[in-house]
Amino acid sequence: MPDTGPLPTNPTTARPARFQDRYRLYLDESGDHVFREVMETAHRYLCLLGCWFHNPDYLTFHEALEALKARWLPHHPDDPVILHREDMLNARKAFKALRDPTVRTEWDEGLLKVIGQAEFRLVAVVIDKLSLRKAYGDAAAHPYHLALGFMLQRFAGYLNHINRVGDVMAESRGGTEDRLLKESYSRVYERGVWMTPAHRFQAALTSRELKLKNKSANISGLQLADLLGHPVKQQVLRQNGMIPEEAAPFARRLMEVVESKFNRQLYTGKIEGYGTVLFPEK
Repeated sequence: MPDTGPLPTNPTTARPARFQDRYRLYLDESGDHVFREVMETAHRYLCLLGCWFHNPDYLTFHEALEALKARWLPHHPDDPVILHREDMLNARKAFKALRDPTVRTEWDEGLLKVIGQAEFRLVAVVIDKLSLRKAYGDAAAHPYHLALGFMLQRFAGYLNHINRVGDVMAESRGGTEDRLLKESYSRVYERGVWMTPAHRFQAALTSRELKLKNKSANISGLQLADLLGHPVKQQVLRQNGMIPEEAAPFARRLMEVVESKFNRQLYTGKIEGYGTVLFPEK
């Protein structure tokens, strides 16, 4: 996203900072971060999927999602059902109720409606690790660093444009993954990235550190990012002629629902480069 002119030295002090004025970006990944030359689609491509919400809109989404779970799935407030794409699609664990065709139909329709009515912006960054290694060799940046840099550029660019602030949350996976994400975030916040200087990120982001939450925390934004990561990645790859297979029926319907949510160029409505990023470019 292009810069829009100089910012004051400490712009966050002049920006609305109340809860109802702030934004949060929720992150999840599809694929793995291991930097290796492989041809298999599941391992060759790392997708970092981000959904950002204005806080009031997020509360509405969270309430609607929890109501849907309570209606169709075993529910107890002390042990909430956590949406997990693989478990949901395979009707296992907390999603065994979806083995009933009637319940599955009602659940799918309800979930698509909740997502369709939610107000959020969507960005998917897909890193082709095989092409990256071939193009840059040992000088190639780590896929996590690249993906998070592209993602934060777009989130901070949006916040700077509307003169608001926000923070970033990802699911804690422990160990190496958490360390890499934290390091990547701190690097962008403190040093900037590519054509975007550090003060642009510091103007938009309220925290120097990435927020991490466990899956058990029942964070609706993280569950949404988990649900969208794989099908959005596959769509980006299909659109660039990198995989041949068609989307499964539910994934196709899901992509139709979220098509309007992708971040876009303000004046042209272009999604490529704003709502989707493929690197290196094909």
